[in-house]
Amino acid sequence: MYEDFRVTDRWTGEELHCFWKGTIVAIATRHADAVDVRFDVNGRPMWVALPCTAWVEQKKRAGKVITDQLAAQIAGRYLKQLIEEGYDSRREIYTMRVDEVLEHLDAVVAEAKEQGAIPLLPVGVA
Repeated sequence: MYEDFRVTDRWTGEELHCFWKGTIVAIATRHADAVDVRFDVNGRPMWVALPCTAWVEQKKRAGKVITDQLAAQIAGRYLKQLIEEGYDSRREIYTMRVDEVLEHLDAVVAEAKEQGAIPLLPVGVA
């Protein structure tokens, strides 16, 4: 779904290939209360930061946690939407709000149900 996708930039018309590269806890790397999901967009790094409080809210509302695979799908869907709506391509990191995380989570889960499962993340890809 959103671990490896193509999308057209709204302003340039350029086709962008977005590919998930990794997920890290930002507390250690940039002292932020977030989980950072990295994508390569036509070879250029782009990060989407998901606030850690979204994990708490999801557990409260559904009794389930956000997995690494789900976090990557949420961030990818958000990135795709940003590009389609005309994002600032000079920015390297975008930060989601908790409500955005939960909204995209619900959409990803609905799409996954239609497809039968959330896709596995690629392992060992350079």
